[in-house]
Amino acid sequence: MATIIRMWSGPRTVSTALMRAWENRSDTAVMDEPLYAYYLFETGAEHPGSDDVIRAGPTGIDDAVGLCVQPRLESGQSISYQKHMAHHLLENTPRQWIEGATNLLLIRDPRRVIVSYAKVLPRPTLRDLGFPQLVDLQRRFGPLPVIDSDALLTGPERALRTICGLAGVGFDPAMLSWPAGSRPSDGVWAAHWYSAVEASTSFAPPPVNNPAILDVPDGLDSLVEAASEYYHELLCDRVV
Repeated sequence: MATIIRMWSGPRTVSTALMRAWENRSDTAVMDEPLYAYYLFETGAEHPGSDDVIRAGPTGIDDAVGLCVQPRLESGQSISYQKHMAHHLLENTPRQWIEGATNLLLIRDPRRVIVSYAKVLPRPTLRDLGFPQLVDLQRRFGPLPVIDSDALLTGPERALRTICGLAGVGFDPAMLSWPAGSRPSDGVWAAHWYSAVEASTSFAPPPVNNPAILDVPDGLDSLVEAASEYYHELLCDRVV
């Protein structure tokens, strides 16, 4: 029986680098945002490459969920690591399938998230960032362990050992580095979002709190404030 790990986050939270770490294990198959096409199809949200994402599918929630609950593993693989964006869960999206796996929440300081996200989509909303949906998951299924991405970046081995322990699997040193470049497992949206992670080969310390780096675009300060309320609620259950 496969071990299923579902890592829920918002965008720009080092989630793809964490997926790289798991994919570098020989016993693990990764799944990159299996609800994305469904989310775009249902909402009509304008994202870079959205038509390509929808064509790649699946756009039906039953098909998307089917991939998550019965993951495809190759010979020798026993772990399904699933990278999920919490905002892909719509109000009417069924959620009962989420139980029965190891569910973890990955968060990041809202200011860092917003500065990074606005470089691709300039006017994000609170729901685009996934913070309310992460809190909803916590309230429905919690307490779920929370991982702070800055802790992952500053102490990757400690964080990865903690995550592995929560999932009931052994830590593999292969998770600490990976080859640069793209992966066949990457979603078709990688060209628009994954340039930094494609250049990476390991976790690197987060940027220092340089005002120039954390300069929020005009008009988004209130979004930082709103997201911070959810972020600090989630921090109460942080395990690393």
